[in-house]
Amino acid sequence: MRILPPVSVEARRLLPSRWDVVAAMLVLGFIVLFAEASRAVVAPLSSIAHSTLSLDAALLPEYALRTALRMLIALGVSLVFTLTYATWAAKARRAGTLLVALLDILQSVPILGFISVTVVFFLSLAPGRVLGAEFAAVFAIFTSQAWNMAFSFYQSLRTVPPELSEAGRMFGLNAWARFWRIEVPFGLPPLIWNMMMSMSGGWFFVVAAEAISVGPTTIALPGIGSYIAVAIAQQNLTAIFYAIAAMLVVILIYDQLLFRPLVAWADKFRFDNEDSEEFPESWLLDVIRRSTLMDRLAVPFDRFMAWTYRLTPPARGPAAAIRDAVPSRAGDVAWYALLAALALFAAFEVWQRLAVSWADIAQAFGLGAITMLRVVILIALASAIWTPIGVYVGLRPNLTRWVQPVAQFLAAFPANLVFPVAVFAIARYALNPDIWLSPLMVLGTQWYILFNVIAGASVLPRELRDAGTNFQVKGWLWWRKIGLPGVFPYYVTGAITASGGSWNASIVAEVASWGSHTLRAHGLGAYIADATAHGDFHRIVLGIATMSFFVVVVNRLFWRPLYWFAERRYRLT
Repeated sequence: MRILPPVSVEARRLLPSRWDVVAAMLVLGFIVLFAEASRAVVAPLSSIAHSTLSLDAALLPEYALRTALRMLIALGVSLVFTLTYATWAAKARRAGTLLVALLDILQSVPILGFISVTVVFFLSLAPGRVLGAEFAAVFAIFTSQAWNMAFSFYQSLRTVPPELSEAGRMFGLNAWARFWRIEVPFGLPPLIWNMMMSMSGGWFFVVAAEAISVGPTTIALPGIGSYIAVAIAQQNLTAIFYAIAAMLVVILIYDQLLFRPLVAWADKFRFDNEDSEEFPESWLLDVIRRSTLMDRLAVPFDRFMAWTYRLTPPARGPAAAIRDAVPSRAGDVAWYALLAALALFAAFEVWQRLAVSWADIAQAFGLGAITMLRVVILIALASAIWTPIGVYVGLRPNLTRWVQPVAQFLAAFPANLVFPVAVFAIARYALNPDIWLSPLMVLGTQWYILFNVIAGASVLPRELRDAGTNFQVKGWLWWRKIGLPGVFPYYVTGAITASGGSWNASIVAEVASWGSHTLRAHGLGAYIADATAHGDFHRIVLGIATMSFFVVVVNRLFWRPLYWFAERRYRLT
């Protein structure tokens, strides 16, 4: 028998391995699926505008694929928006105040408000083609994902430990390099958890995004959301169960192919000086790390990033940074005067074009007060329940692996799927819709609190926990001195988003339909939903403006001071 010489390590690395084969099949499979789902976007719009969506279960895989790709594209756009907008808001002293206020308003604008205003614009981008409706659907999903991610990353940038920033200056890193080497890694763990929550938020509003109905304009894009809308209209419980199963499969695939690898990869960026005894794992991340094919694909990106680090001059010393931070009083006066002029002009234009009476305004504000009472009670209950659970789960990575997909599925569960049970129970037992429809508002938004608290607990420094163990700090004292202070900034971020999301969800929750049966609760959400169904533009704008007013006032008087307190008192220094 002829004995072959041993293959060197260098030569072995050049040969394809089983990991390369798996990685290549995953990449090719994604390309094929993306191409297959993209073929229909250039079809004539009439092919879906005047067709009835089939509830045949055999079509669900195709519908699930198209919905999953819409949500993936929206998530990518949301990530780009987050890295730019949140960074600008955190670093620009004058513009930051305005940008954060705009973010408060944007998260308070309901998804139906965005659709009703933008659907004609997006349809005009591709006249007579499905592509325009796809743009509208992706934008609607984007509006349910982006604000949460932006708030999370903004909070991370505002709480970067000073020693990390100082280390970047000592090593001569410019602002661009510090952003990618220090600030993004520090904010990555909570950002990934909020990406999961944003994906689930997209599922929560996917019915409104794919089954677009504004006045006489009705478009049902093939997808799980529109499938659910048709199943509810036809009172088909079997089809709803099929849709739930399809959602579960898609969420599990996202968990295995996207979020679990990201969580395991981002674990190395935890602000912790010691190795954890437990750490998240991912089979896909193992494939990527062991595949030479993926290494080669990443080389051009690594070289490009290294090249960009040299485009701007290195950071200057602390004295120069202090001089740059000294405010200019004349510049501040000019800036705020410009903002005041723009605000007055916008208010005048809205007042001229809105054409509503004082009685309409009083009605909208009265309904807004009712919805605000629901939001306050529900957020308080959700905080009391999910904060301790989130801390417990976040401190145990092995448990997090099991909780993560379950929480994602529960967070993604659209309130519309609970309508059959809610409508039947309320009608059967003659219950008050104003009370018993309220829990539907927090059904999808309470998870913002859980996911943010888990993210905060997962990055709690080990030396802080070890100090509590050494000093035998237990019980309520541990929660008061270690647990709650450690996750408090993350909780505030989650609570702000959950509060805004609950306002948004009121449009879906305050009007519950099952076939021909419709129940309404008194509130601003039902007001906007009815106005959208009738195509009443003036009432839509009035409802959106009223909701934005309530959200901004609550944020400014309560959540924002709490946010600043968390930033000053409980940042890692």
